[in-house]
Formats: sequence, C-alpha cells, structure tokens
Amino acid sequence: MAGLVDFQNEEEVKEYLDNLGTEYSYQCYREKQPDGCHRLAEYFESIKKNFESAAQILKTNCEENEYSESCYKLGGYYVTGKGGLPVDLKAAFDCYLKSCNKGGKKSTDSCHNVGLLAHDGRVNGDKPDPLQARDYYSKACDGKFAASCFNLSTLYIQGAPGVSKDMNKALYYSERACNLGHMWGCANASRMYKLGDGVTKNDEKAESLKNKARDLHRTQQERTQQITFGE
Repeated sequence: MAGLVDFQNEEEVKEYLDNLGTEYSYQCYREKQPDGCHRLAEYFESIKKNFESAAQILKTNCEENEYSESCYKLGGYYVTGKGGLPVDLKAAFDCYLKSCNKGGKKSTDSCHNVGLLAHDGRVNGDKPDPLQARDYYSKACDGKFAASCFNLSTLYIQGAPGVSKDMNKALYYSERACNLGHMWGCANASRMYKLGDGVTKNDEKAESLKNKARDLHRTQQERTQQITFGE
C-alpha cells in the first residue's frame, strides 16, 4: 500500500494527481469501464481545467456507453456551451432524457430537467409540452426532488393544455414539496388551507404551514449569510 500523501508538499501532490489521471485513463481506455471514463472526465474538468477534453469524454461515455452520470453532466455542458460544445437545448434534453430513463445517482435531477425543458418549450419549436413536463416532474417528485413536486402543484393550480386544473392534486403536491423542504410549497399549501381552495378550510393547518415556510426561509437566509461570510 502506498504511503500517505503529504498535501503540503507540492511535488507529492503533483505526482499523486498525475497518477490519478493515469489510473482513470487506464480504467477508461484499456479496461473500458464507463465509471472510469466518467472519473477521467471529472479529472480533466476539476483538476486540469481542460473542459474541452472533459466534454469529449463525457460525450463518448454518454452516447456509446449510456452512462447516466456522464449524460447528466453532458446535458449541463450543452445548456451552457461549455467545453467548446454549442449551446444546444435539444441535445441537452436528449442527454437528460437518457440519464433519467437509465437510472443512477443523477437520474432524478435529470428527470426534473427534462420536465423543465418540456415545460419551457424551446426544445420543441417554442411549443411547451405540459403533459410531458407533468410526467417527468412526477418521476422526479417520486424521487423526492422538491422542486419537481412544487412545479407539479403549480401546473395543477394553473392548468394547461392536456393538464386540467385540479386543486386537490395541487394541494397534494404542494404539501409533498413542503415536506421535502420547499418554502414555496409550504406557502402555497398554507394559502389553500386558509382559503379552503381544494380542501376544507383549516386556519390551524394554514398557520402551521405558514410558520414552516418562515422557518425554511430563515434557514435559507442563514445558509446564504454563512456562505458569503466564508468567501
């Protein structure tokens, strides 16, 4: 077993990082391991700051190996035009869709992004697809992605072509979002209980949800202040 690296020693750190790159290259190109290729892409991205190489490895690993995490990350590259890739929301959509359907650590995030892009409509000639958005928000919400639960609640509050307004479902998804820590989910559910919109009026429940929304907002502000102070 190799000895511990002295991270105060610049030469040892450089050797350690070079060895990492060699190891990941071997895993990717010789052993044909998709997870090794993904690690190699992240190595180029975070250590070497070589986003062009990272983009090409991610592209190959997504298109040929259908590795979910690489597809998710590649989708982000297409959204921002990173690593020399063009800004291409349709390509990003396809990457996220592949990741969502494939499963994996980032599949829930990818399902949410599919929902966002379908809802936005720019990947379909500026024609939003509320039905597809609903289906993929539902997948992400089932995976406990709070923002998808909230977006579903909003979809049912407003209604859309193919998605009927349904205040019972809107309340259900608002409360799910709230339970997952989404401030605006709590606020929406509180308002529905206050007005009796989609549910029997319940001032006590409305107040409890309003207080939870305030607590979440306070916690969010504290975290933001801590990050700013840490910078």
